[in-house]
Amino acid sequence: MLLATRNQDFMPSLFSEMLNWNNWGKGLSVEDYHAMPKMNVSESDTDYQLQMCVPGLKKEDLSITVDTENNLVVEMIHKDEKKEASKDNRHYLRHEFGTLQFKQLLSLPENVKREQITAKVEDGVLTVVLPKITEEEKRQQAQTIAIE
Repeated sequence: MLLATRNQDFMPSLFSEMLNWNNWGKGLSVEDYHAMPKMNVSESDTDYQLQMCVPGLKKEDLSITVDTENNLVVEMIHKDEKKEASKDNRHYLRHEFGTLQFKQLLSLPENVKREQITAKVEDGVLTVVLPKITEEEKRQQAQTIAIE
């Protein structure tokens, strides 16, 4: 499974952005890098598992799709809605919460059952399970063509 590149925390962000040849000219700002959640990817005999740290997000904030190029696309848009003045006539002098969003593309391996991918959000962790095609299922997919 190929993963998108991300900023390395041990270097200053400016230098990381300048030296990141994969993202050269794509217009990613320093804030975009910090919006990307941390990710774990593991593999077993039966599946791949992707875990992303998404604290404070609900399933309504997340979208997971498989595109036409066999990429797993994980998107998040979280809007912090400003609340109107409360009973005590409180108003913001400074309001830094805003819209947070990211889009992560992961190239899926050939042996993933696309129609059986599952996802859930629990305790601030998004878990996506990507079941593998077994050897028996591969043999069943093989097709013999009759010659006329």
